[in-house]
Amino acid sequence: MARFGGLLATDLRDVTRDPEALDSTGWWAVVADFEGDLLCARFGDVRPAPAPAAVPGQWRGPAAEDWTSSLDRDAYIAGVRRIREHIAAGEVYQANLCRVLGAPLPDLPDGAPADIDALTALLARGNPAPYAGTVRLPAHGVEVATASPELYLRRTGRTVESGPIKGTGRTAEDLLEKDHAENVMIVDLVRNDLGRVCATGSVAVPALCAIEPHPGLVHLVSTVRGELAEDTGWAGLFAATFPPGSVTGAPKSSAMDIIRALETSPRGPYCGGVGWVDADRGTGELAVGIRTFWIDRTTGLRPVLRFGTGAGITWGSDPDREWAETELKASRLLAIASGTHQPLGGTIR
Repeated sequence: MARFGGLLATDLRDVTRDPEALDSTGWWAVVADFEGDLLCARFGDVRPAPAPAAVPGQWRGPAAEDWTSSLDRDAYIAGVRRIREHIAAGEVYQANLCRVLGAPLPDLPDGAPADIDALTALLARGNPAPYAGTVRLPAHGVEVATASPELYLRRTGRTVESGPIKGTGRTAEDLLEKDHAENVMIVDLVRNDLGRVCATGSVAVPALCAIEPHPGLVHLVSTVRGELAEDTGWAGLFAATFPPGSVTGAPKSSAMDIIRALETSPRGPYCGGVGWVDADRGTGELAVGIRTFWIDRTTGLRPVLRFGTGAGITWGSDPDREWAETELKASRLLAIASGTHQPLGGTIR
């Protein structure tokens, strides 16, 4: 099953890793790992449905103290300093440094396996997000719940749009000149990516560095829009723009080399693309896979719940502040998953 944009999709008909299928027929759920593994699932029954209701006891998350990180604080800060050395050497302007957290999932009291859709219900209540969604295909190794605030690609006919986020703070007053400069750098990268597959002169920036509030923090968000060139479809879009520029860096190729050297765990769905495509209507909406959980059942005795967090590093980055940004992005979501988040006026659930 899959959930996106007030729709519930069931009756799985087809699964493929070929992006050209997204320009054929039917309604598809899409999950693209940061490392490039793509899964497209076509469903036969797609109907309006509200977000799932949180049912007490339906989700049993990891203990809060069980979360571990692929990079601890010292390693992350060392990574920030190393990126600044690359910047000083003129090899890169900006690079996104990420870490993947994980914790073993307990069984439900009745012995049933964890259901990622039950976590989706908690996220909808505790951290509503514009591109929230679920893809649950355990037979194909995909169990993803996202509360993403960031648009990777939206397509309406030939019009394509991206909404890169760069710059995060608790309030608008926390945003620095560095955050604005970082956003502009990534906007230029996204313009360049879309320019490879859009009609000449059609790529524009309708909004630059808009302040957008989200639960517990604010982001700087820009909008980049263009008109797809003739004979260009989803396969061409992915080839030109993936992985998303906001979670790689600029120049993208140099940033990817740095990411591979410094990060110790694959990102998986985190920082990839998660969403839906309606091939019949020529529409689709894919989020950048941030604020995203996935269940990893390949680790042995117990499944592991994973979650990624990171920050964009520039010459103006302070290593301690960048670590704190990764903590800020993760804290609310991990608390929801572990059952320790306390809504205002409510009890811990």
